[in-house]
Amino acid sequence: MQVLIYTSFGILSVICAIFHILANRTQQEEIVTSNPTFIQFQRKYFLVYFLALAADWLQGPYLYKLYSYYGFIEPQIAVLYVCGFASSVVFGTATGVLADKFGRKKLCIIFSIIYSISCLTKLSRNYGLLILGRVLSGISTSLLFSAFEAWYVHEHIETYDFPTEWLPVTFSKATFWNGILAIVAGIVANLFTGALHLGPVSPFMLAIPFLIASGVLVTIQWKENYGNKKIKLRNSCVEGLRHIVQNRRTMLIGAIQSLFESVMYIFVFIWTPLLDPAGPPLGIVFSCFMVCIMIGSSIFQLLTHWKFAPHTILNISLILGLISMLVCVASTNPRHFSPPASYMSFLLLEFACGMYFPAMGFLRSQLLPEAHRVGIMNWFRLPLNLIACVGLMMLHGDPSQMGERNIFAICTLLMGIAVICGFNFATHAKDDEDLIPSNNVDNKQNQNAVNSLVSV
Repeated sequence: MQVLIYTSFGILSVICAIFHILANRTQQEEIVTSNPTFIQFQRKYFLVYFLALAADWLQGPYLYKLYSYYGFIEPQIAVLYVCGFASSVVFGTATGVLADKFGRKKLCIIFSIIYSISCLTKLSRNYGLLILGRVLSGISTSLLFSAFEAWYVHEHIETYDFPTEWLPVTFSKATFWNGILAIVAGIVANLFTGALHLGPVSPFMLAIPFLIASGVLVTIQWKENYGNKKIKLRNSCVEGLRHIVQNRRTMLIGAIQSLFESVMYIFVFIWTPLLDPAGPPLGIVFSCFMVCIMIGSSIFQLLTHWKFAPHTILNISLILGLISMLVCVASTNPRHFSPPASYMSFLLLEFACGMYFPAMGFLRSQLLPEAHRVGIMNWFRLPLNLIACVGLMMLHGDPSQMGERNIFAICTLLMGIAVICGFNFATHAKDDEDLIPSNNVDNKQNQNAVNSLVSV
């Protein structure tokens, strides 16, 4: 198993580099600015944001392994994950409004404090304290993927009065380096846990200095900014629900997102217990997943350059996800249990994610009205998290191998329904020219979605 993983990591890295080069050649010429003020401002944001992202990625590979190391069984660990999901969805609905009212800088500082405390709780074997840590982690995830970006956009437009055309320059760089950080974080986590024999808690302790540095830099270097303090969460959600009910394409996009991403939430939990008995280097496995996402993202750029419609690419990713789940059902058969086959199917699923997230991000950007976007997205998250929580709680009742196979069977059904919704959406979108992107697609939503899935 280790030979397979290290070999696949090397091969996938080469493939990733090749497709990244090819994708960059197809892009329209990137806006280049030599404005020293913009470059300095951009670097100030990157330094803080990348420290926060590095801390977040370090915790990805060994969360389940840590709980297992402490002696908790799969049903107990499932409850811990559900607490993280629930915390994220409950707090995530109000994050944007809180940032607007109380200040983005304050919430970024609170993020570093809360996430550090969450990491410290990993030192304890007390179940109640670990639940608290998961709740804090869910809150932190919501802050990471809302407050930081909101602060940057406000400063870019309102404070410095830079052209809005320069925003994709920052987000494009952030997306690329976010992928690199994820891959490196997996390798570093594997080094500390395996080669240095510091145990599965070490990546969480290593994340704390990054979080502290991020919080200190925000305190010293960033200025406070606010949004619209008059926005009410209740009104936003009511208007969002009305738009979903009245627009069939929006309803279909919401259904696809809830079905596909709920499967991904379940996958984030289940990949470790499936592969861990074979003794793989979990950090390297995690890095392989991230490389596959980068490959998928590059292929999305190539396909859009070749005039593939985003809804077509979305359907391709859904079909690949369905194939992945079908393989998992077969590979988790107790009579023919095959961790290598499960591992390969997981790589296929991550590759599908690399195409899914930018396609879905673009379609949402075109279909969801800006005035109701927050409310609509909150409604999308509700069934997504509900499905994921129900799926994990089913493992609480049946932690056996057959229970895991049953979960994959359910995930196959969910993916199958998502494919049907995808083809239905395509029939309603095939003649809409607004749903055909330019070659230079903004991938910032891809970055945020991938991170949030892994984090919770």
